[in-house]
Amino acid sequence: MRPSPRRLAAAVTHGPGDVRRTLGVETATRRLLLGGVMPLWLGAGLADWYRHRQTHIETTAGPRESAIHLLMMTETGVPVMLGLFCEVNAGVLLASAGALGLHGATAYWDQAYAEERRRVTPIEQHLHSLLEVVPLMATGFLTALHWDQARALVGGDRRAPRFRLRLKRHDPLSRSTRTGLIAALVLFGALPYAEEMWRCLRARPTLRALPAPSEPATEALREPDQAPV
Repeated sequence: MRPSPRRLAAAVTHGPGDVRRTLGVETATRRLLLGGVMPLWLGAGLADWYRHRQTHIETTAGPRESAIHLLMMTETGVPVMLGLFCEVNAGVLLASAGALGLHGATAYWDQAYAEERRRVTPIEQHLHSLLEVVPLMATGFLTALHWDQARALVGGDRRAPRFRLRLKRHDPLSRSTRTGLIAALVLFGALPYAEEMWRCLRARPTLRALPAPSEPATEALREPDQAPV
């Protein structure tokens, strides 16, 4: 149902946030974030965990790689928790952007370490690509939902950016939605990777890096004369 001209005119006089709400863009963006991006993120992470299990991470790359996975989960989990429980302002957006940069650097470290010690298949490589892009998508949606603070952060708004962390006073999410999302994060994110770390530490109880074999386990890294005939 299209909004009436009167409602549009009223929204324009109050500011861009009111325009988004009147047109339904804010609701649609939030639904895409929670109903599209988050399930895609969790699904890709669960599939990646399964690929690690198939390539016997506990006896190949070992606990060191699993610890890197937990570090990446922390880097993405902190912005998610901030977005769920705190007022999203310039400080939260800045923290999300910083976590995104750290996650990208850690993902590079993860892949560089893993590819020499276990076989990283094309399917897993595509999952890694997805797991790098999805946090960027989530940060983009969050920025769009709080565009006034994003503009203030880069000096594009006359209002001063807000950096102080405050708990949400008016949460657009229902308690059941927030509880369901946290349960999904624990069930499909935290628990599988905790199980992976437990399995790796049982096989080799140290976080020290395993020595790389003379020939990389991932075929694409081998020299032409090392590739299987």
